[in-house]
Amino acid sequence: MRNNPIDVLLFLLLKIVKFFDGRQADLKYFDPEAVKNILVVSSTAIGDTLLSTPAIRAVRERYPQARIAAHFNIKNMELFENNPYIDETIPYHGGYKKIFRTIMKFRKHKFDLALIFHGNEPQATPMAYLSGARFIVKVPNTSEYSFLLSNINQTLQWEDLTHGVEYRLKAAELAGCRISDKRMVLPIEKDGESAVNDFLENSRIRDTDSIIGFQAGASTLSRMWFPDRFAELGKKLINSYPELKIIITGSPEEYENCRKIADAIGEKAIVSAGKLPLKYIPALIKRFRTLVTGDTGVMHIAVAVGTPVVALFAVADPIRSGPYYNMDKHTIIKKDRTCAPCVSKRCKHQTCMENISIDEVFDVIRQAIFKST
Repeated sequence: MRNNPIDVLLFLLLKIVKFFDGRQADLKYFDPEAVKNILVVSSTAIGDTLLSTPAIRAVRERYPQARIAAHFNIKNMELFENNPYIDETIPYHGGYKKIFRTIMKFRKHKFDLALIFHGNEPQATPMAYLSGARFIVKVPNTSEYSFLLSNINQTLQWEDLTHGVEYRLKAAELAGCRISDKRMVLPIEKDGESAVNDFLENSRIRDTDSIIGFQAGASTLSRMWFPDRFAELGKKLINSYPELKIIITGSPEEYENCRKIADAIGEKAIVSAGKLPLKYIPALIKRFRTLVTGDTGVMHIAVAVGTPVVALFAVADPIRSGPYYNMDKHTIIKKDRTCAPCVSKRCKHQTCMENISIDEVFDVIRQAIFKST
């Protein structure tokens, strides 16, 4: 249990409410034919939500007539609003922000089924329960709120499944879905290509230029390669391939860091951070010959749109969060953790990422992308 008084109060309240809830909510009572309204929850980061899209597609294929509402993080939901398998998006505002308003909106939908593919706790499961949904499924199901779940009698832990896509698909399977396609779903915005064309033209990038993307930022310092190494890699690539241009992607908050890398590389490096809306980033990344990145949401965008990635891993485990399909396109450089125990999100200097050298990444790009030795 958590020490936050709100968390404690919520937990005790839900214990009491669940005790008096007379509905038969175990999955053995679940009737797929009675499902008319479905809530799917994937309310965390970009990459996490992309990993949920194969499961969302499976839900739509199993329940073609149902109305599906998706609970997405308000910070990135514009990226997913054109998903063809959902009917509506309901924003998650973070923590307990607007929680009562969101629950009231949930309740108006009269959900029969809630599927929690990835959500922040202790909000995700309580909110799904308070939505009024009779059946709630989540994998893994070992948190302190597991007593609210319909799949409580079939314990599944993180270690029981491999990739993040797999445990989301398992939740969908428990709700009667068949899995036919494990690829992520990320349609390109209709006006995204024209917006990207304008951006490239204004950046003096021609159609004949080759573009390599650098995603220098990440959600935690431990997942980031070093700015000076990105800069040196960029200079080495441009010296070897004069027709090459480098675009440094990132969020608006990462602009200054991206600009410093671009300045160090020279005039053939362009910063896109903060210059295009998030919903247009897939159209931009689709234009890259490859993307060099850590374990980031942008990496998953690249995989979703078919752009090869050179993925740099040390703290994170690519078996769980790396590229998941079309592996002939992608290269993973994985180094061991150097600190024991690893402090992960509390890392102050990513020593393990120092083991990924500039030459190693350059050689991968040269061999895998430019097909030269």
